[in-house]
Amino acid sequence: MKDLFAASRPFSWINTAYPFAAGYLMATGGRIDAALIVGTLFFLIPYNLLMYGVNDVFDYASDLANPRKGGIEGALADRSAHPRILWAAALSTLPFVIALLALGSLAAGLTLIVVVFLVVAYSAPVLRFKERPILDSATSAMHFVGPLLYALVLVDSPLSARTTWPVLVAFVLWGMSSHAFGAVQDVQADRAGGIGSVATVLGAHWTVVAATTGYVLAAGTLAVLPWPGWLAALLPLPYAASTARFWRVTDDDCERANAGWKTFLWLNLVTGFLVTMLLIALALT
Repeated sequence: MKDLFAASRPFSWINTAYPFAAGYLMATGGRIDAALIVGTLFFLIPYNLLMYGVNDVFDYASDLANPRKGGIEGALADRSAHPRILWAAALSTLPFVIALLALGSLAAGLTLIVVVFLVVAYSAPVLRFKERPILDSATSAMHFVGPLLYALVLVDSPLSARTTWPVLVAFVLWGMSSHAFGAVQDVQADRAGGIGSVATVLGAHWTVVAATTGYVLAAGTLAVLPWPGWLAALLPLPYAASTARFWRVTDDDCERANAGWKTFLWLNLVTGFLVTMLLIALALT
């Protein structure tokens, strides 16, 4: 249980459950039903065990050479625990997926299947989307945008609405920027392990530039929302300011970007609180 708990990275559970639950509640006017409860529980724990557990198992060789693994930023379970992690991830995911397929429409079911597929495809052998530059960042972004998108399709919310598409586009930009910046600190470790990423291709400096630019573009996209929604445009800016501190990072000293990644982890909690306050304001108005 200790290995499974660590592999699921509990510090990040909220990052996937929150988008689903918030999107569902906002789109339905606060409706609480079986789909909300089952979906929130799924995206809280089993989804994260599937996402991070598969990653930890199939990235084990490179993680051994990565000094930041073995704690809050990624488990480093012994090889003997790998079969248990994979079985637990699959068996905990299956009943939730079956229940959600039964509760939703065909469109919602297909969306859920794609979201789960991307989680597995990111790390699983042969597919290994994480080793395909640009696709790696896009896939990682969908790990967090996917639960929100699924919630909206599940309740048949119009995705082209003025208040919906800017949020989805900005969320994708935020997710891609976050993944890219997170890969900067691992440039040396990934190259040593023979793993490709957007950062190993672009290099540390240009990846930081791209990530910072992506955050700014996310802010600009949110600025088109009607009041008070456009206040959300302020939220990506602290991320841009944080990554910009490492503008001059090079491949040789890429590990120093880890300080920025730690800031990112805690910044997510502050941003989540501010998003909650904004959603409450939107609900009241």
